[in-house]
Amino acid sequence: MSIISQDAPGKTVLLMGNEAIARGALEAGIKVCAAYPGNPSSEITGSLSGVADEFGLHVEWSVNEKVALEVATAASFAGLRGLCTMKQNGLNVASDFLLNLNLSGCEAGLVLVVADDPGALSSTNEEDSRAFAKLGDFPLLEPATFQEAKEMTKWAFDLSEDLGLPVLVRTVTRVSHARGNVLLDELPRLTKKPLFDTSKPRVALPVLLNHELLRDKLRRAGEVFETSPFNFFRGPEKPELLIITCGSGWMYSLEAVINLDLSERVGILKIGTTWPLPEQMVLNHLKKVKHVLFVEEVNPFLENSVKEFFAQNCGDLGVKRFSGKASGTLPDIGELSPDIVISRLQDILKVSYEPLPAEYALRAKEISAQLVPERPLGFCAGCPHRATYWAIKNALALDGRNGFVAGDIGCYSLGMGPSGFSQMKTLHAMGSGAGLAGGFGQLNAFGFDQPVIAVCGDSTFYHAVMPALTNASYNKSNLLLLLLDNSATAMTGFQPHPGTGKTATGHEAPILDLEVICKALGAQVEMGDPFEVEGTTETILRLLQDVEGVKVLILRRECALVRGRTQKKLFNMEVEQDLCLGEKCGCNRLCTRVFKCPGLIWDTIADRAGIDEAICTGCGVCADICPSLAIRKEVV
Repeated sequence: MSIISQDAPGKTVLLMGNEAIARGALEAGIKVCAAYPGNPSSEITGSLSGVADEFGLHVEWSVNEKVALEVATAASFAGLRGLCTMKQNGLNVASDFLLNLNLSGCEAGLVLVVADDPGALSSTNEEDSRAFAKLGDFPLLEPATFQEAKEMTKWAFDLSEDLGLPVLVRTVTRVSHARGNVLLDELPRLTKKPLFDTSKPRVALPVLLNHELLRDKLRRAGEVFETSPFNFFRGPEKPELLIITCGSGWMYSLEAVINLDLSERVGILKIGTTWPLPEQMVLNHLKKVKHVLFVEEVNPFLENSVKEFFAQNCGDLGVKRFSGKASGTLPDIGELSPDIVISRLQDILKVSYEPLPAEYALRAKEISAQLVPERPLGFCAGCPHRATYWAIKNALALDGRNGFVAGDIGCYSLGMGPSGFSQMKTLHAMGSGAGLAGGFGQLNAFGFDQPVIAVCGDSTFYHAVMPALTNASYNKSNLLLLLLDNSATAMTGFQPHPGTGKTATGHEAPILDLEVICKALGAQVEMGDPFEVEGTTETILRLLQDVEGVKVLILRRECALVRGRTQKKLFNMEVEQDLCLGEKCGCNRLCTRVFKCPGLIWDTIADRAGIDEAICTGCGVCADICPSLAIRKEVV
């Protein structure tokens, strides 16, 4: 039994924040959940997919976030509660539909959970998704604890139905991926036949009328938020300093105040309903203080909202000092932490605090430097992408025209670093590599003569590359796309996609053949095996020198981590010590210093390369690239 499916009201369980959100959705009685995988949000839909059959849910991994939101919205329009989840980048993809959906409204509860990634731990940016709440006049909730993650999600569906408007729930990495105690409530077992009421068309038009109705819904949300239990104050009646915070900032602020023993001097106003502001509540607390510190992740969203409200009411409130990200008091890039908040409180209130003795901290740093090896980002042992980039590097060198790779986000993004031999030179959004390469392919008429290779993964192809490929064919661009088919959405947790033959719930699904699709979109298509390095290099070089039309080379090898679950090694690998010349080889230790597969080790005592049997997956590529033929592969 899944931990989130326990029908045990009153029981306390340990849940990840994303699991708590999934449990809240179950307690709210959702029937449809749709998403595109993206960390730090992936476990919400992943958790629900594991209980879909038990609860009679439809749970799907959609091909992109816009489609996912449309699928969840269809459920709402037909009277069933729908959930859509994504990361902050995905909200950009979904925004075209979202910013029309606000005008049409919804029927049954519709909740959009967006997981932001402060510090860009698994993203190309640390975008603050809360701007969309103001942009589209959506109610915005921000859970601070794991219990709130469940309760807020559950309440968001009621709020959505009360307003007839989708509700945004914004979480961040440290809420989504940490764990804490959660008290369970009842699980409803409701059955309802979906029905779309054709007498109530769901359209954005007429815009002015619907915009007026939207503003009225937002005003009603503000009234509801004034008495929300997710907004509360902790501290003295008239604090010397007021912290206004939301989301994970609440836990950081609370820890800082406790550690500094400032409970009698500092008050904390925790806002869970960050848009629209609970204005009267904010006003009541602003009247009592001279100095306010804002603690929130990424952008000064809450800070600026309060300042705007203050500017409208400053005649009644007097002079205030505001500190936060906008003032430079808190860093405006990267993640916050309790230590950062502690440091700022020390500066503001002139209190001393030493979490660790200076000597202890220095000694810990020294020992860490000695004992903890560097772990640079790199491809897994046996990853087909490493072999692909090796072939790309060699092909571009043989071509000799200063070519480069245009890429996007995915496991293969590591192609911009040492693991991919620094071949990737552009990295933006999903599908942007193909779009940029198609644009470069139009520049030949102006004298551009550098060959450009676009790379994308199989899941990314379905998500965002198909329009770029269509555009290149239609506009007669010169484009070479390497489609790296490793049969998984590997970067975010190996979720299935339209090419895997499985749905989110593990049921059989038709395979949408990449080769057939690419041909239908006007491309010349060839197939290849990245582990056949020499042949792949020759094919890439030949296609690079064909300067007319759209070419796609599908390089197919299953992800090493996926393959390792069900298959044995392809080869047994061994380094023949009498043939390996070590530092004297003249190859600059090509295998361990340049190729850098984790399955290869350097024995400093023997001055020879070796194989780490615990890690090696037996792909055999290192045997093909060793110039002294010292690495031997034997078929298992």
